[in-house]
Amino acid sequence: MAENAYKSAGVDVEAGYESVRLIKDDVKKTAIEGVIGGIGGFGGLFEVPKGYENPVLVSGTDGVGTKIRIAFLLDKHDTIGRDCVAMCVNDIACSGAKPLFFLDYIAIGKNVPEKVAEIVKGVADGCVLAGCALVGGETAEHPDLMPADEYDVAGFSVGVVEKSKITDGTNAKAGDVLIGIASSGVHSNGYSLVRKVFGLNDDNAKETLDTYSEELGKTIGEELLTPTRIYVKPLLKLIDEVGIKTVSHITGGGFIENVPRMLPDGLKAVIKKGTWEILPIFDLMQKKAGIPERDMYNTFNMGIGMIVAVDADKADAAVKCLEAAGEKAYIIGELAGGEKGVEIVSDNGVIK
Repeated sequence: MAENAYKSAGVDVEAGYESVRLIKDDVKKTAIEGVIGGIGGFGGLFEVPKGYENPVLVSGTDGVGTKIRIAFLLDKHDTIGRDCVAMCVNDIACSGAKPLFFLDYIAIGKNVPEKVAEIVKGVADGCVLAGCALVGGETAEHPDLMPADEYDVAGFSVGVVEKSKITDGTNAKAGDVLIGIASSGVHSNGYSLVRKVFGLNDDNAKETLDTYSEELGKTIGEELLTPTRIYVKPLLKLIDEVGIKTVSHITGGGFIENVPRMLPDGLKAVIKKGTWEILPIFDLMQKKAGIPERDMYNTFNMGIGMIVAVDADKADAAVKCLEAAGEKAYIIGELAGGEKGVEIVSDNGVIK
């Protein structure tokens, strides 16, 4: 009687059980050394790795933002979880940490087990790419609080790094070279502006997303739903094989807000426009909406998802290491003495 009463209030307990059943195989494929037990307990268990003299735990939490509305409009839900993982583990890797485990939280208007399974599949795919375990999560059905066909996804991850190897920019100096690692597209930031540029709040939003773009070589929707690139393994490989001074994940706020976060006082980053490929989606949006150039760099990643600083004599080795790991990498600038900040320089001077 109580279960039926709960269902009449909008929460389907049986659907929750079915969701758990459907995701078990995807969760299982993320298991790595250190995982204790499986899903279904009250807490996810993970053994602290051995071999560290002074291990420091690094944590990160994030969501996907309004990119999730693209998934609603296209009724495609198997990659949005991967975005969620990327936003958390890429941040953790910026400290030089290896992500250990991940937990997700899905708030959904109505629990449709097949939809939840698609979302969690994306989370599991992201965890495999990052080399971490999906040790738990929560799916909360929210009738009357959100529309039945909508949901939100958030994640939380913990990683570990040897204290002496934290990449905090302490040893960065003028003359260090900046290496940019290519993005896969817009990633998961700036979508409030993206949706405004393409009119995705209008009645014909689905038609717009299904429109093929010659500039992009795919539909608008395919481009905008491209998953955020996960840089964990290539970045950790670079740290081990070449060494880096400091690193920045280019997320919300683009270059202007994120690059200074990688710098100690007394250093600025000088980045030369034209040293990497600005992806067609950014040129398309700028032309379509007449967005000022500085605003583009203050909102989007412009084709660069990560920026690392290395010794000048290691720059070529860093690029080769990243390329061997499957990434596109470019020498895009250097560190210089001055007030902490970033200058984006074109042939016409500093972009302002």
